[in-house]
Amino acid sequence: MKKGSHAGTLQWIVILICFVILFISTGRQPFLREKEFHIDCSVPSFNNLEVLVLMSESTTGSPTSLSNDVNLIFLHNIVNKEFHFYQAQAQPTTQNLRPNPYKNSVKALEQISAKLNNKYWNISTTSCSNGGFNTTFGPRVLSIVICNCSFNNSIVCHVTNVRLKGLNLTGVLPDEFGDLPYLTEIDFSRNYVNGSIPASWARCPLNTISLLANRISGSIPAAIGSIKTLEELVLEDNQLGGTLPPELGNLGRLRRFRIDGNSISGKIPNFIGNWTKLESLDMQGTSLEGPFPSTISLLKNLTELRVTDLNGSNMSFPNLRGMKFMHELILRNCMIIGQIPNYIGEEMTNIKKIDLSFNRLTGEIPTQFQGLSSLQYLYLTNNSLTGLVPPWIMVRNKIIDISYNNFTVYATQPSCENQHLVKAISNYSSTWNNLINWCLKKDLPCTSTPKYHSLFINCGGQLLEFNGEKYEVDSEQMGPSDFRQYGERWACSTTGDYLYNDKAKFTAQANPLLNMMKLHFAEIMYTEDQTFNSVGERRFDISIHGEIRLKDFNIAKEANGTGKSIIREFDVFVNGSTLEIHLYWSGKGTTFVPERGVYGPLISAIGVTPNFDPDTGLSVGAVFGIIAAGCMVIVLMLVFLWMKGYLRGKGPEDKELSYLKLQKGYFSLKRIKAATGNFDNANKIGEGGFGPVYKGVLSDGTVIAVKQLSSTSKQGNREFINEIGMISAVQHPNLVKLYGCCVEGNQLLLIYEYMENNSLARALFARGLAYMHEESRLKIVHRDIKATNVLLDRDLNAKISDFGLAKLDEEENTHISTRVAGTVGYMAPEYAMRGYLTDKADVYSFGVVLLEIVSGKSNTSFLPQEDFIQLLDWAYLLQGQGNLLKLVDPVLESNYSEEEALRMLNLALLCTNPSPSLRPTMSSVVSILEGKMPVQAPRMKPSSPNERMRFKAFEKLSRDSQSNASSTSQESQVQKSTLTLDSSTSLHD
Repeated sequence: MKKGSHAGTLQWIVILICFVILFISTGRQPFLREKEFHIDCSVPSFNNLEVLVLMSESTTGSPTSLSNDVNLIFLHNIVNKEFHFYQAQAQPTTQNLRPNPYKNSVKALEQISAKLNNKYWNISTTSCSNGGFNTTFGPRVLSIVICNCSFNNSIVCHVTNVRLKGLNLTGVLPDEFGDLPYLTEIDFSRNYVNGSIPASWARCPLNTISLLANRISGSIPAAIGSIKTLEELVLEDNQLGGTLPPELGNLGRLRRFRIDGNSISGKIPNFIGNWTKLESLDMQGTSLEGPFPSTISLLKNLTELRVTDLNGSNMSFPNLRGMKFMHELILRNCMIIGQIPNYIGEEMTNIKKIDLSFNRLTGEIPTQFQGLSSLQYLYLTNNSLTGLVPPWIMVRNKIIDISYNNFTVYATQPSCENQHLVKAISNYSSTWNNLINWCLKKDLPCTSTPKYHSLFINCGGQLLEFNGEKYEVDSEQMGPSDFRQYGERWACSTTGDYLYNDKAKFTAQANPLLNMMKLHFAEIMYTEDQTFNSVGERRFDISIHGEIRLKDFNIAKEANGTGKSIIREFDVFVNGSTLEIHLYWSGKGTTFVPERGVYGPLISAIGVTPNFDPDTGLSVGAVFGIIAAGCMVIVLMLVFLWMKGYLRGKGPEDKELSYLKLQKGYFSLKRIKAATGNFDNANKIGEGGFGPVYKGVLSDGTVIAVKQLSSTSKQGNREFINEIGMISAVQHPNLVKLYGCCVEGNQLLLIYEYMENNSLARALFARGLAYMHEESRLKIVHRDIKATNVLLDRDLNAKISDFGLAKLDEEENTHISTRVAGTVGYMAPEYAMRGYLTDKADVYSFGVVLLEIVSGKSNTSFLPQEDFIQLLDWAYLLQGQGNLLKLVDPVLESNYSEEEALRMLNLALLCTNPSPSLRPTMSSVVSILEGKMPVQAPRMKPSSPNERMRFKAFEKLSRDSQSNASSTSQESQVQKSTLTLDSSTSLHD
């Protein structure tokens, strides 16, 4: 109020006049309902009036308009002793005075606090006078409400930011945030808040929504997409589901988008290309499905791209060209095929971390990676990378993991000292005994004959005794890609090793030892109370000898709570001398509880005890007697093996195989019988030269194919070992994956991945052969390529199987002279006649299969005329007549491309050229199939010497196979007359 008695008297007069006029004109109380109180005073001009004092106990309304001669700023109610702030807006005839929204804000904040069970706020109408209230800082705790008091000449305040981080708030997300019209930030990180995201929040001009690590459920509301000001949407580590609403594509100002650890599903949407200002994209451990949309190439400002564990089928590497600001690139377990792009090393010059592990990448490590001076972490484990390991890998003092690929050798052989500079190399794995394995294992005695039969480890703790057993100490801290050896009994690593291993040799004569393994678990990181620490979830896989035994194992869930111990028991066979346990984190679970980091596998203790008595307790005399008898048996066995030719000079391929370090998963016969229904005929899905093939289902739901060596099979132990060695030595998407084997009594079983669509129908497998012949470090000739040995998975991807007859093709040799083995009708003439074997023999077989695919007919069972022995003869005749399209399968009618059909048929004839030197390589075949190279099949005259040689070779094989069949058994006599027409008949050396 202005000083001076005259001014004060005038102001009081005005007040009384207004009350009288109001009472007379309305005939009611001077205060009406809220927002309806109105004063219309026609009084002399008093421009200095600033304070209007009321005296009432029931002030429920607020003035909305006064005369243009009134400059009212404060309204004072003497009875209630409250101040109310107003914001004036000039009008042509009047000066409107409306209530400051902060009064409504106080009410909204009180409701918000109640819904969140928030005990930290002390809200009053003067709380914003200092620009904020309830400020609390700590390592993980932050509570602050920020107000902007710059409105109306710094008189009016509005709530703009609400941050409640790490306060263990419960309750649900409040709708009332929508009643704060100037709110720009909501941050509830690290609490225990439930409920769904309210659509009413879209009424606020938000630029940040962070609900990281809570218990938010439901789906992301479409209304969020209408917040055009939104720059950060962080929903990581919650329980959200559903798909990403297309309205999110309207968020053109978005800079951070993080949905890690939620069950959000559906395909990665195209609209992410609208987020051209995006800097950080995190989608780890979700249920999203690939492939990456092409629009991802528009996100040129990305600095962090983290995507893991995508569902779906194989996908190409996403187009990330031009993203020169990238600092962290994680594309783990995304089913990516193809080569690593060179532009990553050329354009992403400031990148610090690259993780492309657990994909299906091929080719070499780009040389451009050498120039990435800022690179600190490089994870390429579990791919199918080939070529030389570049020398810069070994001299960089960085964390690099290239384990479990198909690298040939080092460009320059590193020393053991340099190898330990790169921690990941501690777990470098290949299937041959190279220098790096020697460096790592030269001090680890468990690669020899077993010295111990039991093991007890207190993981992460000191030495202790439990149930009469001493659990060894394990208290050393390990890095992100480390290898440690502890005494003579065990060693461990923290690298991304998985499924494949090279710790022990395998032979068919091995007598596996059955052990009982107990894995002890207890969740000690998280709690069960209604606090932030109870939000955490840990999920990982457990595999033993490469076989996944437990998928998405959740300790707290399995133990029915945290802090409770749980023991999982497994019967394990130790084929050689090493027992391998892999705990693998795929990106699922929380990564922000209690701090940002990886909370993957956790194990309390490991106990391994034998299911046999390792101490024989025999007397000295008995031991000598056993040794003498054993020596005699060994001598007799050596003589027998020498007579059979097994101990004569080893060929180059046998020397190479001796370096294969193989230890596939071992399956017990009991387990396989349970999976196949005791080899029920109803589960029989095929029969080959090896024996019958059965479909089975393991206890964890994995579908398998079991090949059983038949007692009547012409293949035996040698082919059994050969198949294991060959298929394990190479890895490729077009080669069938071997899960393991079973050797019990007279049972020899191979366990493969199950191919849902059986054998080859209308798919090509040229890439698999090209890989075996030219890309793999071991050059392999299959020798038995035919339609029934090419299987199809669920997505109709062709995979080559049956490696029992495969041979290694040494690079220094021009050919291999060997006894003939294969299937009549698919063998190349030079091999069938003279045993002259090169990789061109597989090319010939491929051509026959290609011809069968186009024609829909079998090469050996189709006889159009008596003058023709097989389909291939008919193809040459039709080619000479210029009527090659007559071979096309009539089932297609006219629904095919003549150009493509002719390309396939001409390629088939080119591959089956009687001269091996005129046949293309399989890499050229792949290029022709992809349309990158033209094809012109040779024109052959039926009377040419090459054609006569091919005819004689087939005739000779028919006679030889019939002769062999007639001397085996009565059962084979039945097949004698039809042997030359049976495309499944095989000869074995």
